[in-house]
Amino acid sequence: MSLVIAMDGPSGSGKSSASKGVARALGLRYLDTGAMYRAMTWWMVQNDVPVDDPEAVAARAADPVLEVGTDPSAPTITVDGTDVSEPIRTREVTNAVSAVSAVPAVRARLVVLQREIIGTGGIVVEGRDIGTVVVPDAPVKVYLTASEQVRAQRRAKDLAADPAASVTVTLDEQARRDRLDSTRTTSPLTRAADATEIDSTELGLAEVIEAVVRLAKEQT
Repeated sequence: MSLVIAMDGPSGSGKSSASKGVARALGLRYLDTGAMYRAMTWWMVQNDVPVDDPEAVAARAADPVLEVGTDPSAPTITVDGTDVSEPIRTREVTNAVSAVSAVPAVRARLVVLQREIIGTGGIVVEGRDIGTVVVPDAPVKVYLTASEQVRAQRRAKDLAADPAASVTVTLDEQARRDRLDSTRTTSPLTRAADATEIDSTELGLAEVIEAVVRLAKEQT
């Protein structure tokens, strides 16, 4: 397998910006697996599927058609031909995605698709179970984290257009999502035993990218 960098970690740790930056620096493709779960969640919401009903979600998991672009400078994601890059980032989707992504049928389908996209490598893949489930033999594994407060601040900034997304509210919603993602039965958020942990609490984006690029060069 050619180079695969598995970038796992919780929401707000800076995975997306860092992963895209690393991919650009090393001339690799980029895959945001979280966006795929968000796209599935968005589709469920749009089609009035009760996201808290695992059986209902499982029954429709095969229906939406997802297409994902892997250019780190302009990643794309469509559902049934519709560009959903923006709507999948709303609080409504964010607060529902943990329930949808915990459904085994959803994870099974998307992991297959993720592995197809990863192919023989040459890619940075971000998510929550990349180094543990999707590509357990990835040559480079990173677990990117940050303090809860800093992660909430970053997430609230991303949701600046939503007046209800204060840091306090975001912190509460984030804690709930962390709990659900870390305790789900199927592919919980956890650090792979052989992953290198990077705490981005006091690091700038450029410093995180530099650290991952250096790690990739050392381990490959």
